[in-house]
Amino acid sequence: MARWLTRDDLGAAAHSATGLLLVSPDVSSVFPLGPGDRTAAGELTAAALRESGAGGNDRVVVALAEPAGALWTDAAAGVARAAACVGPRGRMRLHHALSALKASTLVSTPTGAMDFLARLHLEFLLDPLDLGLRNIVLTGEIASKGTMRHLAGEFGARVTEVYASPFGGGALAWRAAEEDPLTPLADGLLGLAALTKDDVADPEAGLAELVITPHAHSALGDAVLRTGQVARTGAGIPAPAHTVGDHVLVRGVWLALPRIEKALSKIDGVAGWELSVSRQGTLDAAVLTVRFSRASLVGNPMWKSRIEQSVRALTPMAIGVEIAQDVAESAAPGTVNDLRGHHLGRDRALLG
Repeated sequence: MARWLTRDDLGAAAHSATGLLLVSPDVSSVFPLGPGDRTAAGELTAAALRESGAGGNDRVVVALAEPAGALWTDAAAGVARAAACVGPRGRMRLHHALSALKASTLVSTPTGAMDFLARLHLEFLLDPLDLGLRNIVLTGEIASKGTMRHLAGEFGARVTEVYASPFGGGALAWRAAEEDPLTPLADGLLGLAALTKDDVADPEAGLAELVITPHAHSALGDAVLRTGQVARTGAGIPAPAHTVGDHVLVRGVWLALPRIEKALSKIDGVAGWELSVSRQGTLDAAVLTVRFSRASLVGNPMWKSRIEQSVRALTPMAIGVEIAQDVAESAAPGTVNDLRGHHLGRDRALLG
């Protein structure tokens, strides 16, 4: 009988996991890879790069955070003439790296690529076509509508999207256009599950959760991994358009809502909070609004500083902190206000 596991289940098994451990920035997910698993993940990622147009004459720059960055760079080194990982931050640094290395392929998150494009135009006054990119590979996020087409036109490059494991970052499937379904890189690796029960999704359900079935994995071969990513059912396996559960995807990083709750529960006077996520420009922005139970704390800079420090300790991603001006008479659970329309809710049962 299959084990149905979530990101939290993988995190809870961290103390006993063995091999190379691919760890999310907040350690909410720990994905183990034995030697054979590492080889398989690299082969699938290399296959995704080849499907995206990269080959022996290419020079690849990977602008992804860990743990995906190292995995993609290693795979690219086996496909292309050269490969380098420069990380996801610093747009001028990325431009310098692409130019200095004479890169022909860029691997990036969708928002990272769009932000890079915007800065080339608005801040650096540079022509994207001068970079000479042939391929742009997008992965790690839910892209805004029209992203692939827009980037292709601006850079004069072939743009593909790769669906990567939200636990380890390795490639699982790809597509050549926004309207296409995903093409899995191996049979039986991806599936669609019902939101409210551990079973295959009803094709008429409307919404289904993407699940990974890593049959050949040394430690997780009997498991079905719930990704927390949701697609609207249709032909084949659609790319995810939403997320669900206790983790929210922001700038390619999964934020653990229970960890926010736990951190704020230790601060006296916190009665509730709301995490607001938006994508008004090219990048995601997250703001945590905290509501106190006592009016004396609303304007207290020390209390706000304590909250900022607590949030900063949870994740490397910047989260703004604001204090609600009204006071709550009773405590309330934290909520998410996703202005992007991505996160459907914390409770799968309410969406079935």
